[in-house]
Amino acid sequence: MDHKYTNALAKESSPYLLQHAHNPVNWYPWGDEALQRAKDENKLIIISVGYAACHWCHVMERESFEDTIVAKLMDDHFISIKVDREERPDIDQIYMTAVQLMTGQGGWPLNCIAMPDGRPIWGGTYFPKANWVDALTQLSSLWRDRPEEAVKYAENLTNGINNAGDIIPSKDTSDFTKDILDEVVETWKPTLDMKWGGRNRAPKFPIPNNWDFLMRIAHFQGDQKVEKSVDLTLRKMAYGGIYDQIGGGFARYSVDAYWKVPHFEKMTYDNGQLVSLYSKAYQKNPDPLFKRIVFETLEYTDREMTSPEGGFYSSLDADSEGEEGKYYVWKKAEIDSVLGEDSEWLCEYFSVTERGNWEHGNSILVVQTPPGEFAKNKGWSEAEILDKLEVAKEKLYAARAVRTRPGLDDKILTSWNALMLKGYADAYLAFEEEHFLKVATLNAIFIEQNLRDGNRLNRNYKEGRASINAFLDDYALLADAYLTLYRATLEQAWLERAKGLVDYALEHFYSEEKNMFFYTSDQDPALIVRNLEVTDNVIPSSNSVLANVLFDMSHLFDEKNYREISTRMLHNVKNDMSRYGSGYSNWGILMLKHLNPFYEVVIAGRDAKIKAREFDKYYLPNILLVAAKKEKQEQLPLLEYRFVNGATRIYVCRNMACQLPVDEVAKALEQMKE
Repeated sequence: MDHKYTNALAKESSPYLLQHAHNPVNWYPWGDEALQRAKDENKLIIISVGYAACHWCHVMERESFEDTIVAKLMDDHFISIKVDREERPDIDQIYMTAVQLMTGQGGWPLNCIAMPDGRPIWGGTYFPKANWVDALTQLSSLWRDRPEEAVKYAENLTNGINNAGDIIPSKDTSDFTKDILDEVVETWKPTLDMKWGGRNRAPKFPIPNNWDFLMRIAHFQGDQKVEKSVDLTLRKMAYGGIYDQIGGGFARYSVDAYWKVPHFEKMTYDNGQLVSLYSKAYQKNPDPLFKRIVFETLEYTDREMTSPEGGFYSSLDADSEGEEGKYYVWKKAEIDSVLGEDSEWLCEYFSVTERGNWEHGNSILVVQTPPGEFAKNKGWSEAEILDKLEVAKEKLYAARAVRTRPGLDDKILTSWNALMLKGYADAYLAFEEEHFLKVATLNAIFIEQNLRDGNRLNRNYKEGRASINAFLDDYALLADAYLTLYRATLEQAWLERAKGLVDYALEHFYSEEKNMFFYTSDQDPALIVRNLEVTDNVIPSSNSVLANVLFDMSHLFDEKNYREISTRMLHNVKNDMSRYGSGYSNWGILMLKHLNPFYEVVIAGRDAKIKAREFDKYYLPNILLVAAKKEKQEQLPLLEYRFVNGATRIYVCRNMACQLPVDEVAKALEQMKE
């Protein structure tokens, strides 16, 4: 295709950067060429950050970056750099922090103006064209006429960024106490929406790790309100518009408090974590709804988000044909034409009306009445309506498939692949579906072959190319996924691979001064600050994930240093946890490992795998299970001296000290209650 304009982004592999490769703006990717040019020409830098599935990024591109007059203003007075936040979260973190300090809020697109040396002076998120032009005009005048003011802004902001991400290492070595988590939970409870699930606000994000933590709290502390809140949230999300009722998979968030109207983009990191969450919820409460959500979400992932080599793509766009959600919504007449006489009951079930339940006469498919209750109202059995739904959904899916599909961001990211890998492995543990284990294993092999070089990882992959050195979340989340894959396969090689990643992170990311891990490796070119990622968000923080991994691996490999580092990390954040429990939920999971009996379950002998699968039928959040059929030359410390010829023995241990072996899972479970 002939293009009137082409810039340096045309050489990139990121779909988001390629979306801007033919803007009239002379965009550069982040790198030495653009940064050096800014210094040589003494120009301010526009750092514009977004991602391929971002709706408002597309809007700003259409309004401003495709406009030749705006482009000329940008090119005459600035060096313009486009950043894919998913490929370069290290850059995004810095300039997002700057914008949050300036405006009190953040989001994408993120647009920050920086000095030629990269220090920010001004920024915001989405700007309408007139506002953007006005801001750039004023900033270019500031830099021309009063550069000393810009320098002062930059100094103050950079100091603020440094302070915002700083950690004062704790010298406390005392034991953790239950009152810390009690305060976290009691502070959290008033924010729970006990009618619609989630937190009592809009928009609503799933935040899977929050509900994983609260599910564990309910399990250990018997808190009925928390348990009800978790169950309610999982059900409301599953029946809401945030879940694709026809094709499976979750959208990124709901714009309202009812899980009804989604922001329609689908992210692999959300869906991987939600599969893990619903799988664990099924182990705790084997409800067919939870199983259906897992199977449908993984069917969607198989079908639409998996590359031929076994990697997982990043996201599906919110937009198609320039309109948000167009692919997913329905007019009643469309359903009538597809389903005929079945349309009436199905429209009632999915809350579809003649006028539409959303905008422009469209309806979002939302379940107000669960199928069992709906069937009873119709005089049907639950099995009957489930069969009817299956047939109707297949017809609607076929009709939807001819529509223009949302754009696919087909880059493959290590950390997001790790989350989906873990989702498949957790689903296998809950449901013993061999296909799930096969997909998880193939993905791990893909990562080993394409994204790993020794113990060093790359972050991204597309069309045979991996170009970015990995960040801490890539190491932490992949090590965590490999621990779960070991649990599913009982192949020790996955533990050894996880250990290699952890040891590399200790060498290249760990700060002994702060007792935390930097987000960037010491092998990377320096940015204006070197950040620490500590608070949990939609994805748990890389430090909290790694602290949990270090705790688990200290038991697996009898590495006391791992345990000591993990414990010091938890001490660093414990005083902040009660203030903002949602931002420390994964740290809370680690604290629960300290506060409740943590069992090492060792199974040795011919039927080790069979016995291990029996444990999978239970919700056991505080056990670490290792198993082997026979003694190997290289063996985990926990398995040493555990083998008896012709017998299968189960050992329940704490800190390597074991009770008398038993031969039945039920007896081992009884030992955990003693």
